[in-house]
Amino acid sequence: MHSNGRARAGAVGTATCRWLGIAALLVSTSALGQTVVEIDASQPPPPLRSAHLHMGTATGPGGTIGVNSLYLTRDGKPWLPVMGEFHFTRTPAAEWEQELLKMKAAGVDIVSTYAIWNQLELAPGRLDFTGNRDLRRFAELCRKHGLLLFLRPGPWAHAEARFGGIPDWVVARSRPRSDDAAYLAEVDRFWRGLYGQVEGLLWKDGGPVIGLQIENEYNLDGPGQGRQHIATLKALAQRIGFDVPLYTVTGWDHTVYPRGQVVPVMGGYVDEPWSAKTGPLPPKENYLFRFGSRVSGDLGAQTRGRARGDAEDDADDTPFLGAEYGAGVPVMYRRRPIVSPRDIGAAITTQLGSGVNLLGYYMFHGGANPLVDGRAIEETQASGGYNDVPQIGYDFQAPLGQYGEVNSVSGALRPIHAFLAAYGDRLAPMAAHAPTRLPAAAADVATLRWSVRSDARAGFLFVNNHVRQYPMAAHPDMRFAVKLGAETLSLPSHGVTVPSGASFFWPINMGLDGATLVWATAQPLTRLQDGAGPIHVLAATLPGAVELAFAASSVTRLSVASRSDGAGRLIAAVLPSRRPISVTLRDGSVVRVLVLSAEDAARAWVGALAGQRRLVLTTAGVSFEADRLSLSQRGNARFDFAILPAPQSISADAAIGRAKDGAYSATMPLRAIPAVTPTVVREAGVAPPVAIGGPAKAALQPLPEAHRAAAAWSFTLPRSMLAGQGDAWLEIDYRADIARLFDGADMLDDAFWDGRVWRIGLRRFADRLGKPWTLTALPLRSDAPIYLDDSARTLLPATGQVADLRTIRVVPEYTLGVRAR
Repeated sequence: MHSNGRARAGAVGTATCRWLGIAALLVSTSALGQTVVEIDASQPPPPLRSAHLHMGTATGPGGTIGVNSLYLTRDGKPWLPVMGEFHFTRTPAAEWEQELLKMKAAGVDIVSTYAIWNQLELAPGRLDFTGNRDLRRFAELCRKHGLLLFLRPGPWAHAEARFGGIPDWVVARSRPRSDDAAYLAEVDRFWRGLYGQVEGLLWKDGGPVIGLQIENEYNLDGPGQGRQHIATLKALAQRIGFDVPLYTVTGWDHTVYPRGQVVPVMGGYVDEPWSAKTGPLPPKENYLFRFGSRVSGDLGAQTRGRARGDAEDDADDTPFLGAEYGAGVPVMYRRRPIVSPRDIGAAITTQLGSGVNLLGYYMFHGGANPLVDGRAIEETQASGGYNDVPQIGYDFQAPLGQYGEVNSVSGALRPIHAFLAAYGDRLAPMAAHAPTRLPAAAADVATLRWSVRSDARAGFLFVNNHVRQYPMAAHPDMRFAVKLGAETLSLPSHGVTVPSGASFFWPINMGLDGATLVWATAQPLTRLQDGAGPIHVLAATLPGAVELAFAASSVTRLSVASRSDGAGRLIAAVLPSRRPISVTLRDGSVVRVLVLSAEDAARAWVGALAGQRRLVLTTAGVSFEADRLSLSQRGNARFDFAILPAPQSISADAAIGRAKDGAYSATMPLRAIPAVTPTVVREAGVAPPVAIGGPAKAALQPLPEAHRAAAAWSFTLPRSMLAGQGDAWLEIDYRADIARLFDGADMLDDAFWDGRVWRIGLRRFADRLGKPWTLTALPLRSDAPIYLDDSARTLLPATGQVADLRTIRVVPEYTLGVRAR
């Protein structure tokens, strides 16, 4: 890991003090034994500037998208969108529409996608935009469903692709990533092909394409390189016709670029699968609130810059935008970390509390590397890359997996996305304020980590007390004193315990349609509306009752027991439920507040249904389309869900049972799935020792010849596996190094074992069912110098090798369509 980002993550840099605000932290212990921490968040954000940023045409039939020194704008208003990476070439075109609807339901506003060159140009001069490469159709589907599109055309993309996506013949006969004339001629031809796909679909034309990322992880500074090369590429893009509101570059790993011509975007991951370390990493800086530097440590760039990156000096002139905050991490050969929803949710909460004003994820949807003429084009150390990744599998532990499965991390992120959709325009102009006493380093797990983003009058208090793989100290009997203007608020009214593992944000002086919520020990989630008026939804963050404090100057009474604190506030303790409380304003109007449990918040989906924005609570995956709601889940035919506000009427593909508080249930007919009976084809041989070497000087993926030692099993899945609605999932529980699934000579998928059950969606292979498939498993040696989480390591023998197939089965997916009006 580079030390530059880690060292400054918790320190206030002089270059950014002006816009961050200078905060003072006092820690005291009262006679009652409470610990009170104080932060000054009264300094307003600096004036906005935008004339120095030279972007493209900002206005089109859909409105205006802009950028200033602090945030993005939409139609002149602050805008804090969610952007999620989804590679169209890594998912079959037949699945695009359904997967885009899933992303939208999860709260994604902007789809970002690499156009990976060597997945689109299959032979010299043969660009192919048909089938799964049909970029135009992908863009049109984004437009159809109200999703914006951010194009990332490289030409060097990385993306764990061979040569960063640059075709072999371009690498062989030019000087890539420079102003070399032969290289630029190839880029010109490739980009003109891409432009032909999106011509007429740019924002200025009424299309969804709002931005273009130039290159990726670029820190080369030599003849024909450096800032001039980025300027050359931008000029080339504009000359071709890519006239878009936003031009960006990645800002980490000492990136260089022409300032003012592009805006840097940042990222961060909670583990580093590209690391050569074979043990747990030290605590990641991404769990620290960032004040002095937006630049994270090593994000896996394959080149090393020699000087200070331009993004370090650009913080006063550009907003804090993100593009690659890991919603998961990949599994690479030498390092195979498994991340939890809490790992991801805490890191994202921390970055928002640090000032992030575009929440961009890589990856939001996993994928599968296409084979080109039967040849794998993944990144390998053997081809000069820094990493070894599976030939096909690119699941990334993303919120939506390789086969579209809704993974558990989605539940940790959706409440944040719903908040940004409802209230992001309030958060975006707010500056992050840093205390003077900060954790000494990322490894300091005892000091409270917190920040406040404010506009000097209102704000949000962010707390993170979680670091992946490292228990944090609990903080009992805590209160927070936050100075806003001339007033210092002490909240809550009593001490609370911040337990290890907690991460959350609370509102301060938040306007709720006329009511002023001075504070709440709950996280704002969304705003709904029905015939009786607005409903503001909060989510509990700590065990027990939630404390709500309203300004008595705006509120006369609450529908639950409350008390006056003698300082002009009405305070109530509310237990989470699915029934809102009523808040009567001074003018007699009523605003309702719904406080959900933390468990319900993780079940929450927000979307338009029957012409109205609604909250759906369910453990199933959800997508919205007009008056129809689609629910899907693996292995369970019974669906339990709630819809708030409740629609006038509802029907479904199965009989619906009704319960209180807008809750429903329905059970689909059970699908008969026959047992899978594998037959041993060959026993495992002795796997060769894992070699050390390559650019990383770490474990090398075994050569193809090593797979002669793989065990093999054969089985046949009848076509009836896919009878009825929904997918079916092949679940393979095995212990080995590398598993591969074949239909004859065709590899369907592969995986590096990491302790999880390997799940494969069968719908994608429907035309291959009914034929014998072969599963191979290369033995994993106990002395292999690779990293596995403890949860996986404990499943392995201490000595020798293992290549075991424990169970293999098919689990049906059930889908329920719900219609409402």
